Amino acid sequence: MLIRACALWAQSAEEDHRWVEGLFQVRDGRIYRVEETGAEVPTHRGWMIPGLVDVHCHIGYSQSGPVDEAGMRAQAQANFRAAVTAVRDCGSPVDNRAVAADSPIQILRAGRHIARPKRYIRSLAVEVEETELVDEVIRQAHQGSGWVKLVGDWIDRRDGSQSDLRPLWSAPALVDAVSAAHELGAKVAVHTFAHDTIDALLEAGVDSIEHGSGMDRDQVAQAAALGIAITPTLMQVGLFPEFATAAGSKYPVYAATMTNLSAGHEDVWESFVESGVQLLPGTDAGGYQKHGSLSAELALWEKAGLPAREILDAATWKARHFLGLAGLYEGAVADFALYDRDPRADLSALKAPALVVAGNHTSASGK
Repeated sequence: MLIRACALWAQSAEEDHRWVEGLFQVRDGRIYRVEETGAEVPTHRGWMIPGLVDVHCHIGYSQSGPVDEAGMRAQAQANFRAAVTAVRDCGSPVDNRAVAADSPIQILRAGRHIARPKRYIRSLAVEVEETELVDEVIRQAHQGSGWVKLVGDWIDRRDGSQSDLRPLWSAPALVDAVSAAHELGAKVAVHTFAHDTIDALLEAGVDSIEHGSGMDRDQVAQAAALGIAITPTLMQVGLFPEFATAAGSKYPVYAATMTNLSAGHEDVWESFVESGVQLLPGTDAGGYQKHGSLSAELALWEKAGLPAREILDAATWKARHFLGLAGLYEGAVADFALYDRDPRADLSALKAPALVVAGNHTSASGK
């Protein structure tokens, strides 16, 4: 396969990627930049980027609940067709290791969500008391591939009409749990909507904050200083008004909280961008969102004011570096998407990849 392209390319695994024009060859599942003699006949032309990354999805879960192995493979294929060639499975109620082993995409697993009893979506999480948290983190670290997923806050329905978002864990418990994961070489991602949860997460030194809709500017700045990444999941935050409506008169305090988080999120997003914190691209697919919808999430980033070039960097090589995955450089495993239009000029090009390659797997024209 010979490709003439303007590519988001690096000279080596350690270097930042830059846009370069040239001739690229895929040989034995790896990619190389080759000298032009004038006699070459490219098989493909276009704009090439490292495969996209969805750092927050759930392979094995859907709105109707857990899915079987065939369903998990379909979810992986939906991502691959959309040029998402690597995902961080951010918690699944089923064992997806068999799918991860032979998937066309790379799947980094976080085991199952860990939550307190009756403090998360029914049947989705492993439910433990705080005294059992460290042991469960260790167990899930062994079942994942480098990540553990905690539920940081959720509605506490025990308070009836006064029920609201509340943290699940104390700060000391989080410190011990994160330390246990880090000792095993695993990193910790934490779901959080609420403001009151954040300080304990910062103190514990978690590795990524998922959603982060309740963060204030000081907390975002501290996360940036500590090297904690944030996955803003703008599509999911966009559902907050629906969550508030569903809570209705039964949980009016919680409904008001979700409404306020939605109303204030423009300022939260601005603080993310201005702080320089690493933003990770995630859809939360598997629940309310469809797998393979990362281009829609990134379109919201652009609508919120982030330039297309920065979005492409964040969703490709920067996310890969954060997760310890390879980018696009001389001799690397061929893992890329090719487009007929320049995504720097029109980010909507991401909706229709002309070619997706991940090692020995190929999808042409999104098929």
